[in-house]
Amino acid sequence: MQPFFDDIAPHPDGVDPDAQIIHERAYVVRAYRKDADTLLLRGAVRDQKPPGLYVPNDPEPLTVHHMIVDLTVAVPSLEIIGANAALETHPHEACPRIEDHYQHLVGLSIARGFTHKVRELFGGPRGCTHTTALLQAMAPVAIQSMWSFRVAAARESGTRGEEFSTPEARQRALAMNMNTCHIWAEDGDQVRSIINGEPMEVPVWIVKRFTQLGLDPASWRNSD
Repeated sequence: MQPFFDDIAPHPDGVDPDAQIIHERAYVVRAYRKDADTLLLRGAVRDQKPPGLYVPNDPEPLTVHHMIVDLTVAVPSLEIIGANAALETHPHEACPRIEDHYQHLVGLSIARGFTHKVRELFGGPRGCTHTTALLQAMAPVAIQSMWSFRVAAARESGTRGEEFSTPEARQRALAMNMNTCHIWAEDGDQVRSIINGEPMEVPVWIVKRFTQLGLDPASWRNSD
């Protein structure tokens, strides 16, 4: 199989690099700023078997599942206003019959409560296992892309992007991230510092990249 993910998922310690891979699942989710009020999410999941495992002498990997989901999301409400599921590669002729069922995503919020609602509507016999798993991987991407959405909008309009230090941006960060992970626990240091009006930490990835470029990471807050 082609080592697409070797840089982010290298072989684990203690495993021979030449050991046979017997299965690979890959998720890809991309977020597009369609216009000033709309986010488009495209997600894909693909399962592959290595060459020759199922079909002797076959030189190519064998794709056994490939599902694609498109979600159109209104901003800032994060309501899903369009949905399409396509089962491109599947094991059974009847598999695609479930595609239209995913139209029930329309009207849902892709923010909090989405994972529970997806399990309720599409879990088990109510959906396609692989498509439903893909949906659960897509929701966090929508949340992660919101800051980038605003940055892109600001640059398109020629205005300066918001800083974490502005009261409005800090409140948005607090509201969107509260209790989503241990860093954003409501009784944790991060939330406490925001409430107290302290400067937010410069992201580690900004520090690393600015350092690589010979720039001062502290200048990131003032960059356009």
